[in-house]
Amino acid sequence: MLWFKTQIMAIKNIIFDFGGVLMDWNPRYFFKDYFNDDEKMEFFLKNVAVDDWNAEQDRGRTLKEGTEILIEKYPDWEKEVRAYYDNWTTMLRSDIPKNVEVLRKLADTDYELFGLTNWSHETFPYALANYDFFELFKGKIVVSGEEKLIKPDPKIWELLLERYSIKAEESVFIDDNAKNIEAAKTLGFITVHVTEETDLQTELEKLGIVI
Repeated sequence: MLWFKTQIMAIKNIIFDFGGVLMDWNPRYFFKDYFNDDEKMEFFLKNVAVDDWNAEQDRGRTLKEGTEILIEKYPDWEKEVRAYYDNWTTMLRSDIPKNVEVLRKLADTDYELFGLTNWSHETFPYALANYDFFELFKGKIVVSGEEKLIKPDPKIWELLLERYSIKAEESVFIDDNAKNIEAAKTLGFITVHVTEETDLQTELEKLGIVI
């Protein structure tokens, strides 16, 4: 009976978040030179163009609408607010090579690969077109901006499970956001919380994944 349970619970699926796991995105990559004043930059990002505002674009609000809403609220910062999405590609500095290498290795195994990302439906196509490793997911990517759902709302994981007919207990979810990791755990996912110090391959091998 124990053998049977072990077989049922075997890991079959590996689900990647993108930002902070496979992609290095940070608005500071643009605004550091724009402001040339770290204190002013930090004030703008922590008090005007805050994470919660950007998250609404990831939830599906258009960039235009999000920009106009923020300008109406902070008219003195109009120039800076408009610069945010006009220079979004500069904020997407590069991939994260060590983690992308793990992804490429996994693509040569029998594990099913999936993406689950909080990302605007307007900006994600740029990443798809410029980073070939996204092809390894073979289209099995759930983008928050397209679904009008955003992590850590459990509904976005439930959508992934239903769409691809997979089970949480047979899936590893990888993310850099602690709130998303906790939400995934409550749904029964095995999780890996990525930080700057994380050796992703080592953490996956600890779970018995053969790379």
